[in-house]
Order: sequence, then structure tokens, then C-alpha cells
Amino acid sequence: MAPVLEKQLPGAAGAGDNNSEEEEGQNLWTSILSEVSTRSSSKLPSGKNILVFGEDGSGKTTLMAKLQGADHNKKGRGLEYLYLNVHDEDRDDLTRCNVWILDGDVYHKGLLKFAVSAKSLPDCLAVFVADMSRPWTIMESLQKWASVLRDHVDKLKIPPEDLREMEQKMVKAFQEYTEPEDATPSSPQRRAPTAGEDEAVVLPLGDNTLTYNLGIPVLIVCTKCDAVGVLEKEHDYKEEHFDFIQSHIRRFCLQYGAGLIYTSVKEEKNLDLLYKYIVHKMYDFQFTTPALVVEKDAVFIPSGWDNEKKIGILHENLTTVRPEDPFEDFITKPPVRKLVHDKEINAEDEQVFLMKQQSLLSKQPATPTRGPTESPGRPASGSPRPAGRAGQTNVTSGSPMAAVKKPDPNMKAGAANEGVLANFFNSLLSKKTGAPGSPGTGAVGAGVQGSAKKTGQKPGLTDVQAELDRMTRKQDSMVSANNIPPPTENEA
Repeated sequence: MAPVLEKQLPGAAGAGDNNSEEEEGQNLWTSILSEVSTRSSSKLPSGKNILVFGEDGSGKTTLMAKLQGADHNKKGRGLEYLYLNVHDEDRDDLTRCNVWILDGDVYHKGLLKFAVSAKSLPDCLAVFVADMSRPWTIMESLQKWASVLRDHVDKLKIPPEDLREMEQKMVKAFQEYTEPEDATPSSPQRRAPTAGEDEAVVLPLGDNTLTYNLGIPVLIVCTKCDAVGVLEKEHDYKEEHFDFIQSHIRRFCLQYGAGLIYTSVKEEKNLDLLYKYIVHKMYDFQFTTPALVVEKDAVFIPSGWDNEKKIGILHENLTTVRPEDPFEDFITKPPVRKLVHDKEINAEDEQVFLMKQQSLLSKQPATPTRGPTESPGRPASGSPRPAGRAGQTNVTSGSPMAAVKKPDPNMKAGAANEGVLANFFNSLLSKKTGAPGSPGTGAVGAGVQGSAKKTGQKPGLTDVQAELDRMTRKQDSMVSANNIPPPTENEA
């Protein structure tokens, strides 16, 4: 019996081990499933949306692309889409936050229906971008885009009880704001509840606080704050100008329960702070930065921190303007500098120009082109016709230019025009070829031909000269005929 018992005892022991292993395996799977279930319920929520509004050129796309970690130089149209990667280091979880950027033209406001619906509105954050390089546009821009968002929310037809719940959530978040504390080492991102948080004293809202409650968190981002120095140098902005601007923006923020942050992509100022505040408002990450109001170009005011009394501190520095004065009366748009352009000169018609030149040539005094001594082998008259009566000496003694410059009134206009053109071209030929003698003579043709042979000009130039000589001789004969005095008694 003993051997049998010995054989049975190991078998019994093995069965017990198997049962214990199965139980351990079941417990392990149970713990894994429980952990997965717990993690799935605590994962970063998906479907969060950031709605970005602002004027064209205010830097909306550049700002959000910088937060995304990409260089974006292209400008979108209509409704532009980007996303931000949000990483939870505590749970090693990653999600995407949708970014919808509306075009600066109000005409495209109807595209908001593709970005936000009645169902997705509770998961949205509204960002209004204001351009600090153009401070005179800030308040008008904020009022305009806030009105666009309010109208869109009204059209969503959210059930009144749901909208009231969203509004109460905003009021509670504003009232329960407390100064941030240092992050705990065990939880660098998640917000750790402090002791006695439920027993915190809730102060009532001011008269001008959350008068426009959209039911979603709102953030005002002033871009291009590096332009503060430019405004001081070129537009003579003083400290009270920036205090006045900040005062109006902060009072606007109170009406919508919004936060305020000044940024500069160029100088990378407050960009990391902006990202941390966004994920804090949307994913409840721990946030440890208090309000910053010392530097005029790096202001940060979280939602719930501000009130009318704190804004009143800025009013103490206002000397030439009152806090209640209209924004546009003190922050005025500088006059546009007109560029001085040269007076435009319109070219006159070609034919009119040529007629003017012709009339000027006809009015110029006659000047002989060659003297009698310059060409010993030529007649002093400069004309091929023989010397005639004594009355012709005043014509033949000069050059053909003199005869043409002052034509006889009885001479036909066509002949005068031919003479002007002939002498004009003769003067050009004599200058180019260097032929001696007065234009219009036979010697000119020979000189031109000889010059053409020396300089390599085309032989066709001689034919041109011959034609010009013919026109000149014809003109001179007509002038001579018109200038012959009537015969005297002795001649008769």
C-alpha cells in the first residue's frame, strides 16, 4: 500500500499546483483588464477643438503653426485646419487637439458649421487674436469676432438646460480660480486637488463680469508684441497708451470671462506659456504660472484672476486721457504717408511731334554750311545753276539751306517740304561721311561716294545722294524763279 500511496501523493500535489497556477493566472488577467479599463476611462479625451478668430494679417496661422512645431508661411482661405499634439507624460498618452482658423473676412463665417456643432460646442475653446502692431484695430476686431461667435452659438439651437449647465460651469470656473501652486513631484502635469478645495469661499461676480457667457472658455491673444518698440519710436506711444490699451482689453475679457496673453512669434515670447495654458483649460493639466502684469509686452492674465479693482491700478498712470474715453479717440490710426510720385509725362503723337520739328526748322536763320574758300574747285554760290542777274545775288551767294529756310510766300508748300527734307538729309550725310563742300552740289555726291569706298558703306548711298541733289536743284530753281525781280525800263 505504501508504494501506491507514494504514487498518489505526488499526483495529488501536482493537481494542487495546477489549481494555484490557474488562480494566479486569473488574478493576473483580472488585474490587467482592470488596469486597462481604468486607463481607458482616464485617457485624454479626443475631439477637443480650438476656434481661432482674427483679422487678416494678425498672425493667426503663424501662431498656431508655431505651437504645432511647424513653420507655416502659407495663408489659408475660408476655414483652415491644423492640430496640436497633446502628450500626457503621466499616462504616456497622446491625442490631437483640432484647430480651426476662420478667415479674416466675415463673409466666411458660415463655414463655422463645419468646425463646431451643438454636440461639439462643450469641447471647444475660443481664441480671439488681436494685432498689437496695429493697436487701433484691436477693440473693433474683438467686438466683431465675438459677435460672430455669439450669433453662431445662438443658431446652434442648443437645449436651454444644456446651455444653462455650460454657463454655470463657466461661472464656477471663474469664481473658483486660485493662485497656482508648485507642481508636486509625483504628478508633473495632472492637477492635484488641494486640501479644503471644496470649502473655498466663492465670491460673487462683478457687474461687468461674464455679461456675455458663451458657455465655453475664451482666450484673448495679442500677437506681434515686439512692435511695442516700433510704436514708441515711430508713433510716439507712451506708457499711458499701452496702459489704456490693456485696460480696454481686460475689461473686454471680464465680459466674456476670458484670459489674456501677449505673445511674439518673432521673439518667441510667451509661446510655451500659451501652449501650457491651452492644455490646462482643455485637458485640466496642472498649471503653475501666476498672472504677469509687470512687462508691458509680456502680459498674462488667467481667467478668473482679474477684476475691476485690479484694472483700476492701470488708471492711475493715465494723465491725458480718462479710462471711460472711447478707445478710438485716443488710440488713433496714424495718417497714411502719401508717396510722392513724379509727374506722369504723356508722349505726344508722332506726327504732331514731327510737324513741330518741321516748323522749328523752317523758322531757324540761314547759316552757310561751307565757305567759298573751303572748296577751291567749287563755285562760291554752292548751287549748280549759273550766275544770272544782279537781283539773284542774295539767293545764289548763300547755301541751299538759306533758300529753303525762308521760302517765298508764293512758293508751294510741297516744294518747301521737299527742300527741308533734302537739306536735312544732306546735312546728315555730310556729317557722317565728312565730304567737303556744301550739300546739294555735285561735289557732295563725289565726296560721299569716295567716303563710302573708304569706310565700307554700301554703294547704294550714292543713289540716295543723287536723288537728294536732284530735289535740291529743283527747289533752288523754283526759289530763283520766284525771286526774279520784274524787269526795269532799261532791261525792257
